[in-house]
Amino acid sequence: MNFLGLFEGYGIELEYTIVDRNSLKIQTISDQLMKSFAGKIVSDYEDGDITWSNELVLHVLELKTSGPAPSLAGLENSFDRSLKKLSRVLKERGCRLMPTAMHPLMNPDQEMKLWPHDNNKVYDLYNQIFDCRGHGWSNLTSMHINYPFRTDEEFERLHTAIRFILPILPALTASSPIVEGAATGYLDNRLLFYQKNQKRIPSITGQVIPELVHSMEDYHSSILGRLYNDIALHDPEELMREDWLNSRGAIPRFERQSIEIRILDLQEAPFIDIAIADFVTATLKCLTEGDLVPREDQRRFSTEELKSIFDATIQTAESAIVDNPRYLAAWSSHSSLTAGQIWSKIFSSPRVQSHMSSLHQATIDQLLHAGSLATRISSSLGQSPEAEQIREVYSQICDCLDQGRMFKPLQVNGN
Repeated sequence: MNFLGLFEGYGIELEYTIVDRNSLKIQTISDQLMKSFAGKIVSDYEDGDITWSNELVLHVLELKTSGPAPSLAGLENSFDRSLKKLSRVLKERGCRLMPTAMHPLMNPDQEMKLWPHDNNKVYDLYNQIFDCRGHGWSNLTSMHINYPFRTDEEFERLHTAIRFILPILPALTASSPIVEGAATGYLDNRLLFYQKNQKRIPSITGQVIPELVHSMEDYHSSILGRLYNDIALHDPEELMREDWLNSRGAIPRFERQSIEIRILDLQEAPFIDIAIADFVTATLKCLTEGDLVPREDQRRFSTEELKSIFDATIQTAESAIVDNPRYLAAWSSHSSLTAGQIWSKIFSSPRVQSHMSSLHQATIDQLLHAGSLATRISSSLGQSPEAEQIREVYSQICDCLDQGRMFKPLQVNGN
């Protein structure tokens, strides 16, 4: 098989929640939605260069590139086209798609329904082992970015660079500040649940930040071998002996030789998701070449050190204080910075901007000034929001998806 080399293609996945158009209650109709287009219930429906796929639960639908996209420039237009087609049919059913990384009012114990069709044997097994009613399973939507690699050397460079920036990615993308109608004090609750949802077998998620590895063989022996051994007692048919069992924040998919970043919260419109993907990609292009931060310096950090930065970032996103002296020194700073300031510093690099489209640069500039979506949601709702206030704000966010615009903080009644 001929695999793509480093940055020769991109796989983007965007997940959305199906909700009632007025009440915003989740609607478990993804199978019926697929049937209305395909003529029967299917797991995947190819809509040109975008494919729709089912997820674990019936109220979530994934849109993804049908194959590796050669460029990120303009890719938001493909997603917009496909979303508009979906929206027309959903509107006829009194429904719509909701962005952000968690439904703010969902009670998963009462509302979750697993996908009962193709692949349900694996989903049922996950449910038996982990009980998928929790928020970290049934109430989450995200963006994944897939990057190919051809050789062992490309794998090591890419994995090292991704691992190095994972701790600060939530500063860009946090969009889940509300859980069951409450402001929890965390801006990225999806990741808070994500790192705990498989605690019955802790090795599957590890510390979210991947361990440092030196080769594909090293990854198989030191990480995947341990996971397969730990799941074996619960999986006698070996249904889950696949690399997708791994739930770290970035996982190699060796069957297609790519690394998938999994910790990016979904934004309010695809043009923001794709701009973020372009920004992250430009940063990784520089890091894999030893620009911005020497490659040897990227390797110096223990998983525990990076996890400490990650923990701070999922709580306060761009406002998180990064005070690890060696991590700061890697970014040529000798004093504490916020995670947002580190991203602003990266964005100011001419080398980074040279790898980005001008349109995506403008979006990132706007995002860095406006703050994460979670921060803007929190500014709109305050510390003790009422359910109706939450519905008002999230209805506006759904409008942003329909209209292709960035969400601006609202003044809602009671604040």
